[in-house]
Amino acid sequence: GIAQDALVMNLDDMACVGCVDDIVISSTIGRNKNRISGEVISTLINAAGDFAKEMKAFGINLHLAGGETADVGDVVRTIDVGYTAFARLKRDQLIVNDIQAGDVIVGFASDGQANYESAYNGGMGSNGLTSARHDVFNYDYAEEYPETFDPEIPPEVVYVGLKKVTDPVVIDGVETDVGKLVLSPTRTYMPVIKAILEAHREEIHGMIHCTGGGQTKVKNFIKNKKVIKDQLMATPYLFNLIQEQSGSDWKEMYQVFNMGHRLEVYVRPEVADALIAIGQSFGIKTQIVGRVEEQEGESVIIDSPYGRFEY
Repeated sequence: GIAQDALVMNLDDMACVGCVDDIVISSTIGRNKNRISGEVISTLINAAGDFAKEMKAFGINLHLAGGETADVGDVVRTIDVGYTAFARLKRDQLIVNDIQAGDVIVGFASDGQANYESAYNGGMGSNGLTSARHDVFNYDYAEEYPETFDPEIPPEVVYVGLKKVTDPVVIDGVETDVGKLVLSPTRTYMPVIKAILEAHREEIHGMIHCTGGGQTKVKNFIKNKKVIKDQLMATPYLFNLIQEQSGSDWKEMYQVFNMGHRLEVYVRPEVADALIAIGQSFGIKTQIVGRVEEQEGESVIIDSPYGRFEY
C-alpha cells in the first residue's frame, strides 16, 4: 500500500495531463535501520513491480529504472518512500485545462472496489492521512509506537480518537476494519483515464486529480468561472468517521479530503454519458457531480448535505 500510494500520487497527476504510457519510475527510500528491516525494503520494491505488472495488463507500461536506498536514521524516524516519474509526450497529446462555462463535471468515486482492485477501498488516498490517523485512532498507539509521530507535536492532538485499527466495520455488506479503511491504497484511475483518452481525448476540457485542496483544488485551474458541485456522491463511511471523531468543520473537510471522488473530468453535457459508462465498466461509481458557470473571478461552491460552502 505504501508503494502504491507513492506511485499513484505521481502517476495520476501525469494521467490528468494526458500521459498514460511509457513512464520511467525511479525510487528513493530512506530508512532508520534500527526500526525498518531489509525485509520491509524488499517488500516495497516488490510491491512496485507488482503494481507495474497490474498496469501492464491495461496497456500502461511503467519502466522501473531502479533507484536508491539509504540508511538515514538521523533524519528519518521510520521510513520515507519517494518515487519520481518521468515521461515524454507529443505536444498535441497534452491535455491543457481549458474548463468552460456550460461544462458538466463527471466525478469518479474514490471508494468501493474497482474491478482491478483486490479489496474494498475506503477512499482515503494520500491527502489528509496524518490528520486522519491522529483524529481516528486511540492514544494507546502513541504509547506503543512513539516513533510514529513528531514528539514536538502538542500532546492534545496526538491520537485523540476512540478507534483501534482492528475495530470491525461492515460497509455495503463488506466486512473490513477501521485500519484498512484509513490505509486503503490510493486508487489509481490510470486504466480509466487511458480508456477515456482513447475515445474522447479531443472532447476533454479539463481533468482534476482532487488531491491537495480536496474538492476545492479546481479553483487553481479556472479563470473567471464558478464551479458548482451540487450533485455530489454520498459521503463514504470513512470521511463521516473522520468528521465524527475529529469534530472538524464540514467546510474544512471538503478542503482537506476528496470526500467521495478523487477524479473529475470537465466536458460538454453530451459527452458525459459516455464517460459515465467508461467509469462504470471498471466497477467505479461515476456520475455528474456539478457544472461550470461564467462569472467575474473564480469560486467553487459545494452544495452538500451538511451545508453550502463557498471557496
